[in-house]
Amino acid sequence: MTPAEILLKFEDLKMKLWNLDAFVHNHTDFRNKFIRYSAPAIVKKWPIEEQKTGMDYISSFDIRLNKDVYYAGETISGSVLLENTENIKIRGIRVLLRGKVHATLKVVKSGERRTLKDDQYVLDEKQLLWGKDKNDESESTPILARGVHQFSFNFDLPQSALPCSLESRHCTIRYYFKVIIDIPYASSPQGVKYFTIIGPHIDSMEEKYLSPLTAQDRKVTCCWCCQRGALALRVILERTAYVCGENVRIRAQIENRQISAQSLVIRLQQHVEIFVEKGLLGETKMMSAVVFEHKSPAVAANSQGKYDSTLEQPIRLPVVPPTLVGVCRLIQIYYILRVCMEDEKGNECLHMDFPLTVATLPYRIPNCPQPPVDYDFCSNHVEGGKYVSPEFRLGQVYDGENSGEIGKEEEIVLYRPVYVKMAERKLGSPHVGTGGFGGGKDFRSGSFTRIADSSLALVTEPNGARRRSIVIASNPCLAIRDESMDEKLLLNENDPLVK
Repeated sequence: MTPAEILLKFEDLKMKLWNLDAFVHNHTDFRNKFIRYSAPAIVKKWPIEEQKTGMDYISSFDIRLNKDVYYAGETISGSVLLENTENIKIRGIRVLLRGKVHATLKVVKSGERRTLKDDQYVLDEKQLLWGKDKNDESESTPILARGVHQFSFNFDLPQSALPCSLESRHCTIRYYFKVIIDIPYASSPQGVKYFTIIGPHIDSMEEKYLSPLTAQDRKVTCCWCCQRGALALRVILERTAYVCGENVRIRAQIENRQISAQSLVIRLQQHVEIFVEKGLLGETKMMSAVVFEHKSPAVAANSQGKYDSTLEQPIRLPVVPPTLVGVCRLIQIYYILRVCMEDEKGNECLHMDFPLTVATLPYRIPNCPQPPVDYDFCSNHVEGGKYVSPEFRLGQVYDGENSGEIGKEEEIVLYRPVYVKMAERKLGSPHVGTGGFGGGKDFRSGSFTRIADSSLALVTEPNGARRRSIVIASNPCLAIRDESMDEKLLLNENDPLVK
């Protein structure tokens, strides 16, 4: 093709584009359709007015709940607040209630990295707040008049066991409301509101948790054919279910006939198992963390000693997720209380394991007032408190390390689940609200919550005046039971354990 022919083709194409430009400017309907589907580079050449959608007329959009912490069987009441500056066409406003368990595992097989994901919905309900249903095929579109509107909704939570809200790096359990405003011929604005579920229903007053557990063991150290001494241990765990904030009641009798001093070590371990059913067999990940560790004063050589957690330094259960076994197919959480003896060199022996259940309903003493409960964030050294998702953080992203001044700065967290615990009685303030939020913290799920980046604190603190008063005041009806337990702990020369 000669240069003259190329120039002629170019002039012809230029004329066609000029005619198309004039046609589009003179026909509004065609112009709107052309703008919607044409390339951005071509649209920018035409100086036309910006087309506003229905979302541009929505000036306020919020989801509000009557509270942010719920139990199974309760009714959730809330409302959607919407303010629009102009009349807009809206097909409908829908609200969805969902409880979603999401697990993610990264595995390496045959040198290939794979990411396995699995989901389970424990709640999935919806309601139509305004307009017509999504399946309605009628051509008419309702018009929402301008102004401030409030749409109320109510959902009844099932009576069945619901897993607790949880935030972990490998598994999350989230409960949330999702509101969708269906606007025709435009992207539908959506809002999400997270809240916390306290579950499953585990009552510390059930008979299986009230029976004490007893274990005993002995060890004899030999040097060639000569016995150098025996070490005997008997432990009684008063009950096996505790709510966070309660003192674990444990007693022990130690018979040390060895040449070195021995100390009693009490350690609570958290075990988390995550299952992803992908492939033929699926994948499992197991994690463990130490909830607390307590060491008693040493028992001298060739002597006896007693330990009572109510008389010594109290062992308080920190805020951790409750026991989660048989409720969700993707994750289970359980706790093991390990008691053992430790010598001066750090060698352990006489290990005894007790199952300990973290409950959601506290122990109640008959003919005594109902113990007050409170809510708090999970401790940051166990699963459930180590990790905060980046989607709930504002500001700098946490990479797992506290370096310099960055780790000391306060951060803004949009959502973080809370767990039930025993409320602390303040001196001079006998009235403590039950079921409320204490400690001056803001637990509004889905809204701005400012918390401080707390460092790892000691799990067992010194026995102060306030802590001692709680122990004494919470057990006035157990004197008879304490005497009977003391009789069980007595070791004498005729006991086969020390022979």
